[in-house]
Amino acid sequence: MPTELEELVEFLHHGNTQIRQVETLIDHVFFPLLACENLVGFSTAQPSLFKRQQLVPVRDLKLLVRDYAKPIAKNALTMLINLSADEEVLKNLAEDDAFLETLLVKITNPKEPNANEVAMLLANLAKSDSLRRIITLTRKVPDSVSGSKRAMDQLMDCFVKGAEGSLNKNADYDYLAYFFADLSKSEEGRAYFTTRQEYDSVVPISKLVVFTEHKSDIRRRGVASTIKNVAFDIPSHPMLFAEDGVNLLPYILLPIMGPEEYDDDETAAMLPDLQLLPPDKKRDPDPHIILTHLETLLLLTTTRAGRDRMREVQVYPIIRECHLHVENEEVREGCDRLVQVLMRGEEGEENDAEKEAMARARAYALAQESQKQDEDEDEKIVDIC
Repeated sequence: MPTELEELVEFLHHGNTQIRQVETLIDHVFFPLLACENLVGFSTAQPSLFKRQQLVPVRDLKLLVRDYAKPIAKNALTMLINLSADEEVLKNLAEDDAFLETLLVKITNPKEPNANEVAMLLANLAKSDSLRRIITLTRKVPDSVSGSKRAMDQLMDCFVKGAEGSLNKNADYDYLAYFFADLSKSEEGRAYFTTRQEYDSVVPISKLVVFTEHKSDIRRRGVASTIKNVAFDIPSHPMLFAEDGVNLLPYILLPIMGPEEYDDDETAAMLPDLQLLPPDKKRDPDPHIILTHLETLLLLTTTRAGRDRMREVQVYPIIRECHLHVENEEVREGCDRLVQVLMRGEEGEENDAEKEAMARARAYALAQESQKQDEDEDEKIVDIC
């Protein structure tokens, strides 16, 4: 005999959109709404409730996402966001072409009230390898959002144009940053982000780098991870460095810089965007984001040209100050790894910078040892005979 909760889940089936379009009885309006409201918490606490009868409740929720009643659609999306943590549910959602199109229709509609929830669900679905097909997926052009037939271009345009509610007053699309981050883990994803697109002649990753200092933690975190994943594509490094390309360095160095002052010689050699920063300049408050940028910089030292460029524009002093001012062990370890690469001499070559740094380190160590000896002498007890 079904429990009360199981009976409540059954209301999802009786209230799906297809039935309600032809029947307007109050039980087909009120009970689905009541069921959705009361089941949201159980989608996290008891997800097994929604896996009964070969995921029938999940299939019902996919229909309710299209419901014309905003609260029902919102709660259905929320439950699917929670349930997509389950591998079986994730597979069911991610492999459903019709459901994917439903989500794309909704998120590219500037009047969609639940666009942020759709973005969250897409971010979760991107954890499934099967969703990589979206990279090459083409669909109807949403004229008010994008001029491209490619689904990825459309989502990119939502993310860029929709920041802070400028495209859709109900949404900021921040969670698409996590969607991009997961897709960029694949070779196909990295290829998309580093390839100039025909419809606007722009390399997609160059659209994202401008958000490394955005006010949204979610947007900054997802963009930082996307950039890091793209940096695994070594052939794209020259384009990432080039000032007439992506010009990546200032975008990932600025978030790790604070109000510190540098020697005149160091400042003069830095990138123009990094010179004469205001005294109230703040580095990113999230140590995880700083660490991600440090890991990106480390990836960019993979080639000799990358290492030389970073030495040329005085990346080392910036990392030195980050190490001094960020009290986070992981960040400091990340700084140490990067400094070791930048200050290490190239094989078969003398490196004056490395010699000078080692000499300063030895001088500092000797000074510390001398000071300790003086202190020990002062503390000695002298016997008077």
